[in-house]
Amino acid sequence: MKIGIVGIGLIGASLGWDLRQLGHEVVGVSRQQQTCEIAIGKGVCDRASCELASLKDTEVIFICTPIAAILPMVVQLVPLLDPQTIITDAGSVKGAIVDRATEIWPNFVGGHPMAGNSESGIAAFEKGLFADRPYVLTPTPITVPSALDTVEALVRSLDAVIYHTTPDRHDLAVAWISHLPVMVSGSLIGACLAQADPTILDLAKKFASTGFRDTSRVGAGNPEMGMMMAQYNRDALLKALHGYRDRLDSVINSIEQNEWTEIKDLLTNNQAARPEFLDSKDIHD
Repeated sequence: MKIGIVGIGLIGASLGWDLRQLGHEVVGVSRQQQTCEIAIGKGVCDRASCELASLKDTEVIFICTPIAAILPMVVQLVPLLDPQTIITDAGSVKGAIVDRATEIWPNFVGGHPMAGNSESGIAAFEKGLFADRPYVLTPTPITVPSALDTVEALVRSLDAVIYHTTPDRHDLAVAWISHLPVMVSGSLIGACLAQADPTILDLAKKFASTGFRDTSRVGAGNPEMGMMMAQYNRDALLKALHGYRDRLDSVINSIEQNEWTEIKDLLTNNQAARPEFLDSKDIHD
């Protein structure tokens, strides 16, 4: 199969590598010629260029751009493609994308690979990145069944764990386990930087170890990506933030009232529940 990838960063390059290993021909498109040359050199694409016209003969196209560029990219692709070409995306927000994209291009299938790492760009690509990781597909009542079947078959060939849900349910769930952590983690870093005593701040930086590293990682990721999570998943993220604030207020109250049993019960429940979310998977997104 001839597959196009728009956006040859971490996700796009990782997709390209894995799909090529499965025998597919991969054509990449990037805004930067240097990225195209790197992609070919690393073996993540058979061909790569800055021209969308290079995708005119592809059968399936993965749009792996930032969220804000997905719909504009669909619009730009429309006059170039055969009507049977399937377009899918890798954005972490679906409600703002899928319905409109499907109106523009009936053979559109919403997708979200729940995989990644703390880096970005083609230099961060990983072989086998999607194996044993969740890959969410978000069909709607007007999604073309054959298009969904094709995308699902490609995703399944990556050894990903496929889930189907609606765009709205996807966004609500992802707000809790992906977008909220970014905002909480970012707020942690911001709170530390707001420490008024420079001596204490300096000591905090020197003492920071695994606990701070783990909880601050997602808050120190790509700022543009984090902003788009908030912008395009605003309502669901606000619900999650308000829910988190309620829990934080409860913790503050328990500490103020010396209710140490309440704190222990909270942490005991958290200890028991955490494996239900991770299930032995180290998930990044």
